[in-house]
Amino acid sequence: MFKVGALVAYKGKPAKISAVTTHKYDLIFSDGSSRKVREKDFRYIHPNFASVSDQCPIANISVLEDLQAESLSLKELTEWLFDDYSSQNAWCTNLLAEDGLYFFWNKDILILRSTEQIKVIEKQRQEKSLEIESLRHCVENLQNNEVDELDSFWLREIEKVALNQSKHTKVLSALSIENTPESAHRLLLKIKYWSELINPYPERHKIYPNEELTLDFKKITRKNLTHIKSFAIDNSDSSEADDAISLDGDRVWIHIADVASQVEIDSELDCYAYNRVSNLYLPDQTIHMLPPNLSSRCSLGESEKSCALSVGFKMIDCQINDIKILQSEIKVVKMSYEEADKALKEDKLLFKLNALAKSHKAFRNENGAIKLDLPNVDVKLKNKKVDIQIQAESESRELVAEMMVIAGRVIAQYATDHKISMPFLTQKVGNFSEEIMQNKESLTATQAFQATRCFKQSKIMPTASSHAGLGLSSYVRVTSPIRRYLDLLVQQQLVRFINNQTTLEDSLIKQRITQVNTVISRVNKATRQSIEHFKCLFLKQNNNWRGRGIIVDLNSNKATLLIPEIAMITQLKLNSKAQLDDEIELRAVSINLENRLIDFKPL
Repeated sequence: MFKVGALVAYKGKPAKISAVTTHKYDLIFSDGSSRKVREKDFRYIHPNFASVSDQCPIANISVLEDLQAESLSLKELTEWLFDDYSSQNAWCTNLLAEDGLYFFWNKDILILRSTEQIKVIEKQRQEKSLEIESLRHCVENLQNNEVDELDSFWLREIEKVALNQSKHTKVLSALSIENTPESAHRLLLKIKYWSELINPYPERHKIYPNEELTLDFKKITRKNLTHIKSFAIDNSDSSEADDAISLDGDRVWIHIADVASQVEIDSELDCYAYNRVSNLYLPDQTIHMLPPNLSSRCSLGESEKSCALSVGFKMIDCQINDIKILQSEIKVVKMSYEEADKALKEDKLLFKLNALAKSHKAFRNENGAIKLDLPNVDVKLKNKKVDIQIQAESESRELVAEMMVIAGRVIAQYATDHKISMPFLTQKVGNFSEEIMQNKESLTATQAFQATRCFKQSKIMPTASSHAGLGLSSYVRVTSPIRRYLDLLVQQQLVRFINNQTTLEDSLIKQRITQVNTVISRVNKATRQSIEHFKCLFLKQNNNWRGRGIIVDLNSNKATLLIPEIAMITQLKLNSKAQLDDEIELRAVSINLENRLIDFKPL
């Protein structure tokens, strides 16, 4: 028990013991305040209280090198450092202990540090001091909207927050700026460290960048189908062709790039694709699911002969029969949609395929299929300028789309007949009004928008079930193995089956579906937000833009408008006279690039 009148330290402050009770001590501080505390809450310094100061005489630190003991009492160490164990000197020894450079408290004993430990701490403190000065310099610069080469470390820290690679940086906190990706993005734009062209969303959503891998291309025996004229129809700027179509007598062929022969299940390449799950087609770049050198090698029409997985079948009265699946070699004629639209009237094979596609679409419509023709646009960055083009309606686009639906139906039927587990795409019947179903071939913009709310969410499962939106009893996506992992998985299952190898069971297919669903949400967000970013930039670059908005929903005086030429939805407050399907001329009055927000107003 300590005596009345002793000097103690309580929370770093000197105090005097004024009274002692059974369990507590009364302490008086220099400002006259007092407090009752327990013994364990303060540290004993000296038996005699005196008014002490943090201004200390120079301690004889060199003496520590001569001390052999690893630990000393406060009294002993004070006498070594200052010769005299006075209240003031004892307090100064305590301050040095609290600083912790040369020695530190361990309960009531002081532990001396080794020379090596002292050097490490001194280096750390020097670095800390330099960091503080560097931070001060950067904050001062940023407050003046300027930066210099000395700020590079902190600018990279801000970038990490903007890219969602870090949740916090001292420089944003010092500027009283919220540590969010959007706030960091705004600052980087403000100081012109980032260009408005920079797209942060792939990195922000942790999308893997493109990688080239060393590949060992496998050669296998293939069925020669080069005598059949096969058409690969796609956008004029497309670099990859997943699929081609052809007709041989009464047999329809849909050829799919044979990726599975190069990417076997559970191989290194399979894991590579499995972790990416999909291509991202962004305005400023394409991020590939597969190594780009493999994608180009597998793409149809890149050389005189192409390797394909060919699906042949006969379709009579829209019923599918006599399905054949072959690993083949084909010759491909590549066409743009514009070229194909012209060829549809001249090429007899394309004409017949188009007639077959139209009859199949009518068949699906009779079975309840519904497709909403809301506007789609292509957003591209060209020479630092954003270009937005409405996807024009095209007969050849409809042909290709329907043939791909047919392929999915054929493979689903084949898989069901042969009990092959697949990632089947299913959808229950939606809650569509009678008006929508009766007019589904010619819906107004408002009807199409309203119908989007009536669809049931589609699901992927390892067992077949109907897809109401497509009007099919079963369906799988199969025609894009270069750019979608589940399409590749379908192809891997087919290749295994036709080569008499064991296919994956339902449980393993389900595992892959779960993984894809987890990753695809990030892929979809990165894609959607990238497109929104460049749409905002398009309007910034075209500040005189004027466009047409169609009222597709009304709620009191709040209207939802569809803007077809940029495929955007916005909301405005309008007068009570507004009606559904009214058209309103709009302009963009403010654009928030980092949050991808646009404020539209009527002209």
